[in-house]
Amino acid sequence: MARSLKVHLNYLERVKSSLQRNGYPSQNALAVDVGLALSTVKNFLSGKPVDYINFCDICEKLELDWQEVADKTDTVVPVQLSPFITGAPVTQPSRFFGREKELKRLFNLIKKHPLQNAAIIGKRRIGKTSLLHYLKNITTTPVEQLREGQKSDWLPNPKNYKWIFVDFQDHRMATRKKLMSYILECMGLKYPENCSLCDFMNIVSDNLRNPTVILLDEIGVGLQRCPELDDEFWESLRSLATNQTQGNLGFILATHSSPTELARSTGHSSPFFNIFGYTAMLDALTEDEARELVASSPIPFAEEDINWILEESRRLPLLLQILCSERLFALEEYDNDYNWREEGLKQVQNFGDL
Repeated sequence: MARSLKVHLNYLERVKSSLQRNGYPSQNALAVDVGLALSTVKNFLSGKPVDYINFCDICEKLELDWQEVADKTDTVVPVQLSPFITGAPVTQPSRFFGREKELKRLFNLIKKHPLQNAAIIGKRRIGKTSLLHYLKNITTTPVEQLREGQKSDWLPNPKNYKWIFVDFQDHRMATRKKLMSYILECMGLKYPENCSLCDFMNIVSDNLRNPTVILLDEIGVGLQRCPELDDEFWESLRSLATNQTQGNLGFILATHSSPTELARSTGHSSPFFNIFGYTAMLDALTEDEARELVASSPIPFAEEDINWILEESRRLPLLLQILCSERLFALEEYDNDYNWREEGLKQVQNFGDL
């Protein structure tokens, strides 16, 4: 009991320390940023129950794994996962469907030394960010939190891997200092005061011993809006990946066009963007993958409805999620006419670019 309490208190201290690490000078500053009452933030930081949505929002702001926080603090959080996700990226592996061909190739690039690099390319809202989250989480997610038969043994020793997710839409990643400190922290390495790019490279090259994959999401934003992330910075990352870390460092980036074209269009000439030998082009799911997603509904759909959803969505993940969500809502409301189809078509019209 005493040891359990000690673990509980130590973890709470780690949670609280993430305030300053993420630029919040006080609990109130976090509450204002998230748009919650100060009492809600205080409950979270003391390990008391917090509404699930608020709980996840705070964890996201503090760059914490909500499941890990809930488990280690014994926080009672009413978790009810949405069967269909129509806006935010899919972060729970059990809610992710398809991309089997891409997953096989991507994991094959990083399961042996040296780790290799890959680019995930596709239109907006095609599922690039969801795929990055899935790569990061699937190999260490407990089997009981996955769908029956869902493959997770992609890597021989998954616990040896470190995954670093960088979202360039997060303004805190726009400076060298913050980005380098974040990468070092995720690697479990100390970030010294007044750390230069040279210092950063020395620390990584001297201390990186585990296979580490850096996932770069929305890298186009980083190239367009982050002047401190110049060619010198990207060339240094290339050197780390190719020559300085004994094959332990790899990059997977997500973008709307090829890395070299993106670099040229934003005025960058760094050879970093030439190291991505494999490109995963995301488009529609296969019919089997799409049917598996539809079949995940807690209330089964009629075959007629399934066929209509597959045709109208063109098996594009977001459109599938929207139409499935509309059908499920109608079934839950005992609405057995075809009004849900009309509403579903209205919703998917907002994504004509797909």
